[in-house]
Amino acid sequence: MKEYILLFRHENANGKVSPEQMQQWMKQQMDWVAGIAAQNKFVSGTGLLFEDAKVVNHQKMITNGPFGDIKETLGGYVIVKAESAEEAAEFAKGTPILMGEGNTVEVRQILTH
Repeated sequence: MKEYILLFRHENANGKVSPEQMQQWMKQQMDWVAGIAAQNKFVSGTGLLFEDAKVVNHQKMITNGPFGDIKETLGGYVIVKAESAEEAAEFAKGTPILMGEGNTVEVRQILTH
């Protein structure tokens, strides 16, 4: 069985989502992860904070960021076990992250040696 990372990309919702809606989505996300874990296919995952974040560019310059004014941000990830990218993508289809307009999930196989 292979491992795949599901990367959650959020469209900038700057003020479009209420704290109550965000809490509801977080509960739904935890329930979704629990469903994958019940199949013994959950490996790990977490959300990513924006506070104290840095970006390092190709010239090795460090800047603060990413900032909420960019169109899309990386909000977190989950790693799952699956037989194929298609199976991993089927898991991705169930995440409540996709209830946010413009949000996407990128599915990538993890390289193992």
